[in-house]
Amino acid sequence: MNPEGVNVANPDKLFIGGRWVPANSGRTIELVSPNTEQVVGRVAEADEADMDAAVAAAREAFDNGPWPTTPPAQRIAAFRAMIAHLETRLPELAKAWTAQMGGLASFAGPMHGGGIFALGQIAGFAEQFEFVQTRPSQAAAAALIAYEPVGVVAAIAPWNGPFGIMANKVAYALLTGCTVIMKPSPETPLEAYIIAEAAEAAGIPAGVVNLVTGHREASDHLVCNHGVDKVSFTGSSVAGRRIASVCGGRMARCTLELGGKSAAIIRDDFPIEAAAKMLAGTITLMSGQVCAMLSRVIVPRHRHDELAQAIAAEMRQTRIGYSDDPETQLGPVAMKRQLERIEMYIAEGKQTADLITGGNRPAHLNRGYFIEPTLFANVRNDSRIAQEEIFGPVLSLIPVEDEEDAIRTANASEFGLNGSVLTTDADAAYRIARRVRTGGFGQNGLRMDFGLPFGGFKQSGIGREGGPEGLFPYMELKTILIDAMPTQL
Repeated sequence: MNPEGVNVANPDKLFIGGRWVPANSGRTIELVSPNTEQVVGRVAEADEADMDAAVAAAREAFDNGPWPTTPPAQRIAAFRAMIAHLETRLPELAKAWTAQMGGLASFAGPMHGGGIFALGQIAGFAEQFEFVQTRPSQAAAAALIAYEPVGVVAAIAPWNGPFGIMANKVAYALLTGCTVIMKPSPETPLEAYIIAEAAEAAGIPAGVVNLVTGHREASDHLVCNHGVDKVSFTGSSVAGRRIASVCGGRMARCTLELGGKSAAIIRDDFPIEAAAKMLAGTITLMSGQVCAMLSRVIVPRHRHDELAQAIAAEMRQTRIGYSDDPETQLGPVAMKRQLERIEMYIAEGKQTADLITGGNRPAHLNRGYFIEPTLFANVRNDSRIAQEEIFGPVLSLIPVEDEEDAIRTANASEFGLNGSVLTTDADAAYRIARRVRTGGFGQNGLRMDFGLPFGGFKQSGIGREGGPEGLFPYMELKTILIDAMPTQL
């Protein structure tokens, strides 16, 4: 069963070893629309036996198949054939995201078009990369550094950006010669089905790309399987810590892009109205369900009240509605449990800070997982709403004394994914960027470029994805010392 406008051929099956096969469990996963709370699709549910079968298929394809030793140019050509197929599926990808996650239809096309464009960039990075390099050495006449595939990769993607995040993991894995097992979120699996169909259409060898859709227990079983050489995970810090501990136990590799509680520092030279418009517009992006979201606003105390009122005025003008309405600015959050989590944090915030606006379900919508954009002021930086990732349209305004206090406050967090400073002074922006402990930082807003490295400090993760640097976590380095330079590299 597919949502309207999505044409996945085998939603009732898994893709393992180059074949579409029934799930061992015989069960299905229901896909629920955040707009209507109705079931809009179903896919097969993988259990532990399916996870083991996918690992075995990927292991066989890596250990005995041609893909790891296929020349990079041929791997790149095959991946570009996948991209060509995905380009024809762009309308379906957009429809799938809106149906499963409640993302705005007005944003879905550009978002997924950008995701496909990024895959071409990654292929370009691989084209420019030297997988075998020569070096001078005192120990041998010929010294070579070979970048070899890390092995079998378990790629685990979240529900907020399911296509772009999963497709990037698959891209880096395939281009470096790895085999891969896609494990999408059970709430948003359809994009991974389309990626699997693209691999099939492009003639990627059997077992190189596999797809299993399952819940937490089966996913944990996948991570624990000793046939997995590397886990690439994007999701919560809680799950990331579990994956890191499992991988550490057997020295498996892992890349973890985890949570955030990113701060926007307001300097005195930045206009209040412009700051309010930017911050209110940002916190409603994807209903606040962005790991790099600027959810803490750090403002000089003497500007705090004026900024609070200006943000509140902008939030009250936000059009809340169904995702397929082109006038909608804020759609639903992705699922019931996420709405309940946000409401829990709002109740907590009322005990420790001033609720300026929002905090309720919209009165004009009697179905769907909707919440008003919410602003808390006079927030203590040590409170839960300032320290914990809410993943919703909830903004915390934190007053500070001066710039030094602002930087200390920004860094007083267990997260370190992103940050921003609102200022007209680029020199000041650079100075502050170098002092805030985050993996990314931008001037005047939420600025991200997935053609560049992306990842976090502290509890926000390990490693980087994006840019040519994104190739490295999928490879191992081998030093080769021999008596003469080989005739063919």
